[in-house]
Amino acid sequence: MKRKRYEMEKKKKTELQTAIEELSLLIITKPVDSTETTHIPLRPLLSFCNLIIQVLDKIGPTMAVLRQDIDQNIQRLEKVCETDPCVYSNLVEILKKERNEGTYKMAASCSRALLWLTRTMDFTAGLLRLLSKEVSSKMEELVEECYLTTLKPHHGWIASAAFKVCMKLVPDNKTFMDAIGGRDESNETLREDIDTLSSLLTPILKEISIVLEQFGLNRLRSM
Repeated sequence: MKRKRYEMEKKKKTELQTAIEELSLLIITKPVDSTETTHIPLRPLLSFCNLIIQVLDKIGPTMAVLRQDIDQNIQRLEKVCETDPCVYSNLVEILKKERNEGTYKMAASCSRALLWLTRTMDFTAGLLRLLSKEVSSKMEELVEECYLTTLKPHHGWIASAAFKVCMKLVPDNKTFMDAIGGRDESNETLREDIDTLSSLLTPILKEISIVLEQFGLNRLRSM
């Protein structure tokens, strides 16, 4: 019975492996000419962001504020999509709607929600890459290094101060790697998963960043 349970746990997908499956479904379609709009599918992106929450949960209470922010941004986008799923299944249509209404740069806009989800995805992917390559470094140092290059440039002093306080609560590398890697004792499969996730996510983030820049959203900061 114990052996059967062990085999079932062994075959169970980790959050990263499920995230890879979600990203594989996220295909961005670029416009052929000026009459068309870039298509960024909403549902696969939000599913992936929900999985990011699960990964951040493994870090512990340190990521509580970031986790809450992601969840609120996901709900904001889902709410708009539900008003007209056929149109707003494309994220770009939501950006266009808010720009036409003059609300796209407001604090509670879906445009800002997408901006911060993109930055959070960049932070999470960057942290995983650092963990994979610099196993001997302390988790706290890696989180701080990734934060400095991804989120801090867009944070005001309040957000930066809050993050600095949370840094004291991060777990050690092994605890986190074991939590996201399942029973992969050597971490070989985990490293492969991180590489696969990174190769899928990097071009997606690049395309989303191009769209955000076109709408003049890429330089917005928090408090």
